[in-house]
Amino acid sequence: MSHTHPELSAPPELPKGGLRVIPLGGLGEVGRNMTVFEHEGRLLVVDCGVLFPEDDHPGVDLILPDFAAIRDRLDAVEALVLTHGHEDHIGATPYLLRERNDIPLVGSQLTLALLEGKLREHRLRNPVQHVVKAGDVITFGPFELEMVAVNHSIPDALAVAIRTSAGLVLHTGDFKMDQLPLDGRITDLVSFARLGEEGVDLFLTDSTNAEVPGFTTHEKDITPALDRTFYASDQRIIVACFASHVHRVQQVLDMAVKHGRKVAWVGRSMVRNMGIARELGYLNVPPGLIVDAKQLTELPPHQQVLISTGSQGEPLSALSRIAQRSHNFVHLEENDTVILASSLIPGNENAVYRVINGLSKLGANVVHKGNAMVHVSGHASAGELLYCYNIVKPRNVLPVHGEVRHLRANGDLARATGVPADRVLLAEDGVVVDLVDGVASITGKVECGYVFVDGSSIGGLSESSLKDRRILGEEGFISVIVVVDSVTGKVLSGPDIHARGFAEDDSAFDTVRGPILKAVEAAIADGTTDNHQLQQTVRRVVGRWVGGKLRRRPMIVPVVIQA
Repeated sequence: MSHTHPELSAPPELPKGGLRVIPLGGLGEVGRNMTVFEHEGRLLVVDCGVLFPEDDHPGVDLILPDFAAIRDRLDAVEALVLTHGHEDHIGATPYLLRERNDIPLVGSQLTLALLEGKLREHRLRNPVQHVVKAGDVITFGPFELEMVAVNHSIPDALAVAIRTSAGLVLHTGDFKMDQLPLDGRITDLVSFARLGEEGVDLFLTDSTNAEVPGFTTHEKDITPALDRTFYASDQRIIVACFASHVHRVQQVLDMAVKHGRKVAWVGRSMVRNMGIARELGYLNVPPGLIVDAKQLTELPPHQQVLISTGSQGEPLSALSRIAQRSHNFVHLEENDTVILASSLIPGNENAVYRVINGLSKLGANVVHKGNAMVHVSGHASAGELLYCYNIVKPRNVLPVHGEVRHLRANGDLARATGVPADRVLLAEDGVVVDLVDGVASITGKVECGYVFVDGSSIGGLSESSLKDRRILGEEGFISVIVVVDSVTGKVLSGPDIHARGFAEDDSAFDTVRGPILKAVEAAIADGTTDNHQLQQTVRRVVGRWVGGKLRRRPMIVPVVIQA
C-alpha cells in the first residue's frame, strides 16, 4: 500500500490523456471535504466543505480547504459537484464563489436549496445551477458525470461517476447501505455493479466508519428508543441534532404526534433548513404540529418538544446557551429530558461532555448515544465497504473522508478483497494522484494548509498567531514596562509588572524587579541604546525567572520607553 512522504515535491506535468486528482481537504480529518480533478487542462471540483475548530484553535470560527493550488486556474473550473447538503461538504462553497461566482453548481434539489440559504447569508448569488437526480448524466468539458443514488443521514445524497478519456472514476461521497431507510431510497448497488462491469479505474470511498466492523445499524432501529424516552417523560423534551438531519427530525416529529406534543425549532440554521426541507416535501409535517418557540413555552411542559442545534457542543449554539442558562427564552427545569441525537465528531468530545455536564447540573435527564440507541451513523461500516469493493472491483483505490487511521483501515479492506497493494493509495490533503494508462500513482504534492476564518477575516490567521493564542490561554501573560532616561541611562520608573492567567498578585514579582533593573542598566552601560535589544534583555530575565520559579512559559510583552 503506497504511503505518503513528507519529502514529496511539486508534481510533474500531467502526461497527455492522464487524469490528476488533488484532494484539498478531507484526507486526514473528518471535514472540509474537497477534491479537484484535472483532465485536458480543465478542472472539476467535487464538494467544498468546512471543518469545525477544536480546542487547540482558540477564536477560530471555521476551517476551510486551501484554494491556493487552483486559485490562478479558477477560470478552468468546469463545475462544482456537491454530493449532499452537509456542512462538511457544502460549507466552504460561499468562500470559493467569492473568488469566482459563476462556477456552475451541480447537486440534488435539497443540496442546492440548503446551499442557496447559505449563499443568501453571504449576500452571494450563483447564476448557474444544475439540479440533478439519480440516474442523470450531464457533461462539463471533458468530464461526463453520472449521478448515483446513495443512502446517508440526509436525503438526496448522490455518488458521482466521472467518465473521461483517462478512465472511469467513482466517488461515493458520504454513504451507507441502510436496507430499510426511512425514505425508502437505498444506495443504488445495481448502478455500482453496472459501473463495476464497465470497469472502475479509480474508486474514491468514504472511510469514516472503516474501522467499525459489520454493518451500520438501520435508522429505523432508533424509533423504539425515542418512543421509550417520550413515554417516560412527563416534562418538556429537547432534542439536539444536526440542522440538516432531516430523517432524525422526521422521527422526532412522528413521536411528538404519537405522544400529543407540539414542536418548535430552536436555532437559526434549524429554522432555515427545516423550512426548506418541508417546502420541498422531504419533511412531512402534519398541520398545527409546529408552533413558534415562544408560543410553545406557554403550553404545559408535557406537551412541549424543542428541536435544537448544538449536538456537537458548539459554544454559541442553542443547546450550549441552554446549558449555561443564557438562552433568551428556553430555561431548563428539573427533570426535563434532553436527547442528543447525533454522533460525536472526533475532536468534539470535550465540548459535548461539557454541555452534558451543564445540562445534568441543571437537573435534566440527558439521553445520548452512550446510554441509549438515539443515533446511528450515516457512514458505511467495514462490512458494507467490503461489499462495495466486491461489487465495483476497482483497479485502483483512493480512500477519502477520514482521519489517517480511517484511511488506513479502508485501504486494508480494499486489499483484503484483492485490490493489489500498490494500487491502494494512502494520500493526505495536497498529495497528487495521477491516473495514467489505467494505473494510479502518487506523483507529488501541492502546498495545502488550513485556512482559518476568524470573525470577518479569512486566511489572515497564521499558525504562529494560533500558537500565541494557545500560550495566552494556557500559560498566561506578563507585561513589563520600564522607563529609561536616555541621557543618563538610569531607570526612571518601573519595572511595572502586570500578569494575567497565573499569578494571584503582582507582588509575586517583587523578587524579579531587581534583576530586571540591573540587566537594563548593565546593557545601557555596555552601549546598548536600541529599544528592541533592551526589550529582549527584559524578556530574557523575566522568562528565566518565571520558568525557574513558576514552571510556566507565558507570553511576555516587554515595553522600554526612553524619556
